[in-house]
Amino acid sequence: MYTLHIANKNYSSWSLRPWVLMRARGIAFEEVSHPFTPGNGQDFRDIAPAGKVPWLVDGETVVWDSLAIAEYLAEHHAGVWPTDAGARAWARCAAAEMHSGFANLRGQHGMNVGVRVAVARRSPEVLADIARIEDLWNEGLLRFGGPFLAGREFTAVDAFFAPVVYRFRTYGVTVSGAAAGYLETMLAHPALKAWEAAALAEDFRDPPHEAELAQIGTVTADLRTPAR
Repeated sequence: MYTLHIANKNYSSWSLRPWVLMRARGIAFEEVSHPFTPGNGQDFRDIAPAGKVPWLVDGETVVWDSLAIAEYLAEHHAGVWPTDAGARAWARCAAAEMHSGFANLRGQHGMNVGVRVAVARRSPEVLADIARIEDLWNEGLLRFGGPFLAGREFTAVDAFFAPVVYRFRTYGVTVSGAAAGYLETMLAHPALKAWEAAALAEDFRDPPHEAELAQIGTVTADLRTPAR
C-alpha cells in the first residue's frame, strides 16, 4: 500500500493535492502527518527528499512533488487524468499552470481552511490571478461539460485546484458563470469534506501562517478546534 506523507490539513495546500486525488479516485493509502508546528522537533530535511511535503512511498520508490505524484499514480491507476485525449491535454496544461504559477494568490491568500477573512483590498496582481483562474474554470466546464473541470469525473486537474477552492471561500472571493457552481460542487465533494473535517479538528497553530491573516484582512470567523 502507498504511504503519503503530508503536513497540517488546515494549511498545507501542497499536501491536499495528492491526498484528495487519491481519496476521490479510491486509491488506498496510509497517511503520515508531519505537523508544521514549531518546536515539535520535526525537520523535513531529515526525512523528505526535497525537505518538503508531500511525498509518496511505494515500496522502494519515493516520489516527491505533488505533480510528480499525480503522474506516478497515473501510470498505475486509470482515471487520474481524463481518458479523452483533448480533455487530458487541457487538464495537464491547467494543472501545470496551477503548479508553477499564481504566486501572488498563493502569497497573499494562503490556505487556511478553518477561517473566514474579510479582505479590505486585493492587489492588482491577486485580482489578475483570480481572473485567470475564473477563466480557466469556465473554459474547462464549457468545453468538457462539467461538473468537474475536464468532464464528468474528478481528476488530477481538480485536485490541483482544490486548494484554490478553499482559498476563495476563506477570503470571500466570488466567481461568475459556471465557475460559481464548480466552487460549490468541489466544496460538497466527499473527499474535500473529509479533508475539511480533519482540518477543523486540528488544534495546531503555525505562527507564520496565522500572522499572514492579520496582514491580509480581518478574521470574521474561526471554525477550528481551539488551539492547545
